[in-house]
Parts: sequence; structure tokens; C-alpha cells
Amino acid sequence: MADNDARAETEIRRQRLGRITFRAWRRGFREADLVLGPFMEREGPGLSDADLDSLEALLAEDNDHELYAWIIETNPTPAEHETPLMTRLRTFMRAHVAAAVAEGAG
Repeated sequence: MADNDARAETEIRRQRLGRITFRAWRRGFREADLVLGPFMEREGPGLSDADLDSLEALLAEDNDHELYAWIIETNPTPAEHETPLMTRLRTFMRAHVAAAVAEGAG
């Protein structure tokens, strides 16, 4: 019975990660897609449930330009989104951009 519960929990998490990854790649604003999509692919499996909750709240925002501005810190981030997840996302974005520039993509 415990084995079935563990499998069900694993499947629920796998589906949740899949939904979030899909949404991260399809924001409608390419710059946001190019940060959020790779972030989910590389970091998503290791995120805690609390981080996934924060990310889902972030992805629920309608204004992709504003969301991207929060990530790159050109606009103030609302307090409810200034989370450890946002810090991790910004760190990833800086490293991701630096790697792309080093490879000649920038």
C-alpha cells in the first residue's frame, strides 16, 4: 500500500512539473520563455513544493513583460513574488545569459 502511495505521489509531482515546464516555455514573450523554460528543465526536478508553489504563482501573472522586468530587476518586484525562488531564478538567469554570451549567442 505504501508503495502505491509513493508511486501516486511521484506521478502527481511528475505531472505538476510537466505542466509548469509547459507554461514556462509558452509565456508569449520570448525573453521570458528563454529564462523560464531552461530554468524549469534544469532546476525544476530539484525544486521543493514551496518553490513550485511560488513558481506557479509567478506564472499566473498575466503581464509577461512585467514578469521579465522583475526577473532582470528593471522594475520592483511585488513583495509576494520576492521569494527564495525569485532569487534562484535571477541567479540562474545571470548564469544562463553569461553562458550564452560565452558561446557567442549574445
